[in-house]
Amino acid sequence: MSVLEIKNLHVAIEDKEILKGVDLTIKTGEIHAIMGPNGTGKSTLSAAIMGDPNYEVTEGEILFDGKNVLDLDVDERARLGLFLGMQYPAEIPGISNAEFMRAAVNTKRAEDDQIPVMQFLKKLDKKMELLNMPEEMAERYLNEGFSGGEKKRNEILQLLVLEPKFAILDEIDSGLDIDALKVVSKGVNAMRGDDFGALIITHYQRLLNYITPDVVHIMMEGKIVLTGDAELAKRLENEGYAGISQELGINYEEKL
Repeated sequence: MSVLEIKNLHVAIEDKEILKGVDLTIKTGEIHAIMGPNGTGKSTLSAAIMGDPNYEVTEGEILFDGKNVLDLDVDERARLGLFLGMQYPAEIPGISNAEFMRAAVNTKRAEDDQIPVMQFLKKLDKKMELLNMPEEMAERYLNEGFSGGEKKRNEILQLLVLEPKFAILDEIDSGLDIDALKVVSKGVNAMRGDDFGALIITHYQRLLNYITPDVVHIMMEGKIVLTGDAELAKRLENEGYAGISQELGINYEEKL
C-alpha cells in the first residue's frame, strides 16, 4: 500500500494565497472526490501536487510514502507514480500518441529494460479498445485537432497505459456528453484496485454516479471544510453549496 499525504498545505499564485491549510490523506485502493465552488482552490491543489512551478507552496508538505516531494520536478514526481489528468490537455504537434506514451513508459524503466515496440503497441491497442478509440488515434499528433471528448479519452488512455499509483483527475467530466462520460468512467473504474488511488476533482454529482467514491470532500475558501462518503455528494446536489456553507457558518456568495 502507498500513501499520499497533504499536510497543512498553503499555496499562493503571484502572492495571492489560494490554499489556506489543506489536509488530505489518500491510500492506494481508495477513490476520493473533491467538490467545491469555482475559485476555491481545487485545480490549484492538483497543480501543487504535481509540481507546477507557477504555484508557490508557502507552507506545508506533500508526502509520497513518507517522502516530501516538494523539491522534486514534475517528471520526478511522475516517475514516483503520480499522474495528472488535466481539464485542458496541451497539444504537442509532431509527436504521436504512441510515441509520447511509449517514451513516458520507458522513463520509468531502466535503460536496459525499455519496453519493446511491439509489446507496447499490443498493450496500447488493448487499452484503446477498452475506451472505444479507433486505431488511428495512436498515430495522430498528441491532442492536435482533438475534440474535447477525444482529449479526455486520451488522458484516460495515458492513465491506463502508465499505470500510476495515484491519479489526480481535474474535471475530466468537463464538457462531456453522457456517452463519453460513461467511457471515461469505464477507464477509471478499470484502474480501480489495491495498487491504485485517485483524487477526482469535479463540480457535479453526475460523474460520481459512474465512479463511486470511497470518500467525498467539500472544499471552500481554500480549505477542506467537510468530509463524508458518497452520500455527501448527493446531499450537495440537493442542497447546493449555499446550504452546506450555511450549516458550517461560512459566508458563501455564489459566483456566476
